[in-house]
Amino acid sequence: MTARPAALARLLQILMALTAIMALHFPALRQAAAETPFTLTVIHTNDVHDRVDPVSAFNNTCGAKDRAKKRCFGGYSRLMTLIHDMRKTSTNPVVLSGGDQFQGSLFYRTYKGRLAAKAMNLIGYDATAIGNHEFDDGPAVLARFIKSARFPVVATNIDAAREPGLNGLIRPFVVLRVGSRKIGIVGYTTEDTPELSKVGKRVRFTRAEDALSAAIAILKTMRVNKIIAVSHAGFRRDKRVAAAVEGIDVIVGGHTNTLLSNSARGAEGPYPVVVKSPAGKPVLVVQAFAFSRYVGKLEVRFDGSGVPVKWQGDLVPVGFEVPKHPKMEALIKAMRGPVDALRRKVVGELATGLDGSTQTCRSRECTMGNMVADALVWKTRAQGTQIAFINGGGVRASMGAGPATMGAILVVLPFQNALATLKLRGRDLRAALEHGVSQVTEGAGRFPQVSGMHFVWDPARPRGKRIVSVEVRAGQGWSPLTDDAVYKVATIDYLRGGGDGYKVFKEKAIEPYDGGVNLEDAVAEYVAAHSPLRGKRDGRIRRVGAPGR
Repeated sequence: MTARPAALARLLQILMALTAIMALHFPALRQAAAETPFTLTVIHTNDVHDRVDPVSAFNNTCGAKDRAKKRCFGGYSRLMTLIHDMRKTSTNPVVLSGGDQFQGSLFYRTYKGRLAAKAMNLIGYDATAIGNHEFDDGPAVLARFIKSARFPVVATNIDAAREPGLNGLIRPFVVLRVGSRKIGIVGYTTEDTPELSKVGKRVRFTRAEDALSAAIAILKTMRVNKIIAVSHAGFRRDKRVAAAVEGIDVIVGGHTNTLLSNSARGAEGPYPVVVKSPAGKPVLVVQAFAFSRYVGKLEVRFDGSGVPVKWQGDLVPVGFEVPKHPKMEALIKAMRGPVDALRRKVVGELATGLDGSTQTCRSRECTMGNMVADALVWKTRAQGTQIAFINGGGVRASMGAGPATMGAILVVLPFQNALATLKLRGRDLRAALEHGVSQVTEGAGRFPQVSGMHFVWDPARPRGKRIVSVEVRAGQGWSPLTDDAVYKVATIDYLRGGGDGYKVFKEKAIEPYDGGVNLEDAVAEYVAAHSPLRGKRDGRIRRVGAPGR
């Protein structure tokens, strides 16, 4: 799906040749005139996913109990206050985004990026990368967002020349004047976007390294020697780019919701992560988790040649103590009405009721759990998903037969969890099931509801040996789970992050992707596509000593 047009390679050759000729005849271009050292402050976010309202510690909707205990984070209003305060107190600040402002709340479902553009304009971003979710509703919605934005949207490796709505709107790079200096901002987006979103047939993605090298060559001819890349390609990809492409000083990342910090618990690495460029220069890689919970602040000291020589910074939590910004509050209030109306919208029809009771879904197969798990496999089927795995405690209500409203679905699934996909070995899937049945007598929410697999468990067996057998769908039939085989699994970001004690999803995941659409949206689409939907129990979960259960 990834394109590497010959034209791009040819353009790169021409640019390199032109640069060499100009450097030969104009010595000043061989190296920018010596400058005094310069300090730049990079303020950044990524993967906000239109979290207009605050979220809980598990990135779900912040409920009344969490609000009362002031255990809420983020939201556009507090995000704006914190970023504005940082601007006022920082040396030569620039505010950047690593993309994926779209998708993740009923505000996005209602406004399709219109509110996101207004909010980002109010906050005062200077540039943003394009996330894969920015294509979720096609190129036209992205085009409308870019036209509304009062800041550049950059991606070197997206070729939209053949897409009329986007042609000319995506800039490969921009040169910002920050203080007394020119700062180059280049962008790149994961090459997997055509598989993850709806880019259409006319938008092509090229290899990031090639596109970045071409853009940086042009920036160098413009005597820009301080270059920041805004990326939506993921932490590992960013490190590879940093090590392969000469000329980048800082990479502001996104896509993998990576927590890089010197102080936050559970961080995957320090802030910043330092990678050596091909010439041995430091490249500073940062990312600020997701969902508006943190703002990154990186202060970089450049020498006279534009090389980073000193840096400091960390993520700053957008905590409940941060005051709300009155201008953002007014915007949100003005746009909240249609969101409330969406909660009342009928999305489909249920031919039978669906049992989502706590007593059932936390101890055995339940029809609501089956439907939700089936919806995950259905929504991610284009990615080759075989199995879905959710926690019974995430199902919070039943639904009766008749019209199914978005509000009713949100009562069942109130947490704004996002879909996550990963690969797991059979032995790790078995370990997940063992964990899931380990506290049934306590009524724990970890009990697994599944799709694409059958399993039998025995509560009389010792802990860790309660799973008697597991079968996985194979075509029209079923095959025993194989320990060494690798299976494609869909779950939710809460479990992928280790929620409900599922460390296996966090520690054993192969090629995980945590930025899927919201669970409630996937379920609403599934209900609409299968109306009138009939609940079913098909024996996918059986307990020894309880036939049919």
